[in-house]
Amino acid sequence: MSDQNYKRILGKIAKSAGLEEDELERRVEAKRAKLSGLISKEGAAQVIAAELGISFDNEKLKINELLSGMRKVNVVGKVINLFPVRTFTTKKGDEGKVANFFIADDTSNTKVVLWDTNHIGLIEDGQIKADSVVEISNGSMRDNEIHLGSFSELKLSSEVLENVRTEKIVKEKSIVDFRIGDGSSVRAFIVQTFEPRFFYVCPECSKKAVQEGEGFSCAEHGKVAAEKRALINIVIDDGTESIRSVLFHEALPSLGITELENAEMLISQREDLLGKEMVFSGDVRNNKFFNNPEFIVNDANEVNLDELIAGLEAK
Repeated sequence: MSDQNYKRILGKIAKSAGLEEDELERRVEAKRAKLSGLISKEGAAQVIAAELGISFDNEKLKINELLSGMRKVNVVGKVINLFPVRTFTTKKGDEGKVANFFIADDTSNTKVVLWDTNHIGLIEDGQIKADSVVEISNGSMRDNEIHLGSFSELKLSSEVLENVRTEKIVKEKSIVDFRIGDGSSVRAFIVQTFEPRFFYVCPECSKKAVQEGEGFSCAEHGKVAAEKRALINIVIDDGTESIRSVLFHEALPSLGITELENAEMLISQREDLLGKEMVFSGDVRNNKFFNNPEFIVNDANEVNLDELIAGLEAK
């Protein structure tokens, strides 16, 4: 969450509770200190709001005001990306459906997940499609996504939304405040690097290609002239926490790594990364193998001291 949006949330709490924002800031920091920093500023603000008897339930919010864990979320947004309805089989053997789309307003965008067949039917019969403006009531926030169940409401809205934020939203955060599903940016040091790994992909769809004899095969395109790709795992630390991070082939040049197919050169360049400070941008996801968060780095940039100083002076 940006400082501007955090201030907006504080302002809402201050207005409802009749307190000064400075006092709320002190309470937020005290709450975080009590919990050894294991909670984000916005999370601490939510706890304090609950302690003061303040609820944001049933209040219509902008997308950038939505916080993980919120219940009874009400929001209006334009559908900017609609995915096909998927079917799945439950552990009991029953068949279910799930649908996903992204909505945007003039502040941000977020993913919406539908589990109720009535809501999914609105997509299947074409009532909700790309560029539709929808109104959501009684949704729940899970890992920065809005989830709608049978008690939620989804309907078309007559509101006109223009100048919506369709680009990927990346928020500057400390690693300790990273949450699954975040698009985040952080200034951190590389404190550990691992041996590079190589794999092969289909040149048509970029999905993993499997070696068969002396050639390679793609599940969709059959036998292909596979392309070699590399990835490197690193650990970055910003002083608040460390996180294991992954840079795939396309992102490696942003680290200054250029010899992507030369294993010896790649290992040599990898060793030069230790101790380097950079600004990393990417997505926080759950590593299913280790069941812990990892950072998929899409871009890394040298620290711009002029921009850093200007940012500090503006605070």
